[in-house]
Amino acid sequence: MSNKQIVIAFDLYGTLLSTESIAKQLAAHFGQEQAQSISTAWRRYQLEYTWRLTSMGRYDPFSNVTRNSLLHALAENGVQLDEKAIEELMTAYDSLSTFPDVIPALTKLASKSNITPVVFSNGTKSMVSNSVFRSKDLSPKADFFRDIITVDDVKKYKPAPETYSHLAEKMGKDKSQMGDMWLISGNPFDIVGSRSSGMKAIWVDRAGRGWIDGAVPELPPTAIVRSLEEIAGVIDKHSN
Repeated sequence: MSNKQIVIAFDLYGTLLSTESIAKQLAAHFGQEQAQSISTAWRRYQLEYTWRLTSMGRYDPFSNVTRNSLLHALAENGVQLDEKAIEELMTAYDSLSTFPDVIPALTKLASKSNITPVVFSNGTKSMVSNSVFRSKDLSPKADFFRDIITVDDVKKYKPAPETYSHLAEKMGKDKSQMGDMWLISGNPFDIVGSRSSGMKAIWVDRAGRGWIDGAVPELPPTAIVRSLEEIAGVIDKHSN
């Protein structure tokens, strides 16, 4: 196996942390069915707002995007929450649950000396740091990550090419070395964005639906896994 250091950039929301777990907090205010509907819409608008803003050449921190998309999701479902409840939900974003495969996967990867793992997220540095260092699930593994890299400095959201270039710069890589970095994500838009920028990418297909994203058909994931526990083997195979 090659001794070359391999950067592994983990997306946070939807890859390590389950945004669906926020439905538990919403269920305290609404029935379970409506809480699930609001949670799904909240995530959908959260992503959609980032794409809209980047397309318009505008930027609003992810904390604002998250709050505004929550208000949109509530209004779409014909309900409201008072300011205290909204702040509690925003705080809950600091303690999202990990997916079941996360801790076993990070434990397995921790023994590999040839990887440099980082978190790479659209979230603000404050949001992401809180999630990594204060989350009940993820904080025990916080030392695994060598750095937390966000799009705050770029003021564009993934999948804008500038975000992946920023990751490379932070990791001391130039344009010719993009292929030395791997993105790990459960979000198809992030996979395509990283591949378009020259990175390798592993798509985490926990639902087992297969790759169906047609935005850029010629840029599929480098590999597809059903569980994060498989990524160590995938990277070993490509490093030989």
